[in-house]
Amino acid sequence: MVKLFLTDVDGCLTDGGMYYTSEGEVMKRFCVYDGMGMVCLQQAGIPCGILTSENSMIVKARAEKLKLQYLYLGVGSKVNPNCLTKLQAALEICGQLGITLEEVCFVGDDINDVELLSKVGYACCPPNARPEVRAIKGIHVLKTPGGQGAIREICDEIISK
Repeated sequence: MVKLFLTDVDGCLTDGGMYYTSEGEVMKRFCVYDGMGMVCLQQAGIPCGILTSENSMIVKARAEKLKLQYLYLGVGSKVNPNCLTKLQAALEICGQLGITLEEVCFVGDDINDVELLSKVGYACCPPNARPEVRAIKGIHVLKTPGGQGAIREICDEIISK
């Protein structure tokens, strides 16, 4: 049974694109269906969170809007090897909740997600995930692409169980 839902951002909550304005600001496009899925999980008593290597105020604003209980920015970054890994962040949250990784659902799509995806009880990825991710034994490959409702797809599955 899933007792914690965690997701990556780029490629999962977004289509993986980064949009820049002429002033250099980065923009991200989020799917409202995904947000509602996470809200529904929280209403069902399942805490939700984001683990991302980005240190983005856009992601922070999205997490605040959805009232997510957990937000870890700048984790699992290949650029900054001194930061927490996504696995370490997830273990920290599990410790706070008194649960194990076996009770965690994590959605990831790239190589910096492989370690955590290989350890959680319910590993998921969108179909646009990297081949290294899709090759993880037992991973649930979603039907919906990242940024187009992939998170909602898995949230609905969790709620229906």
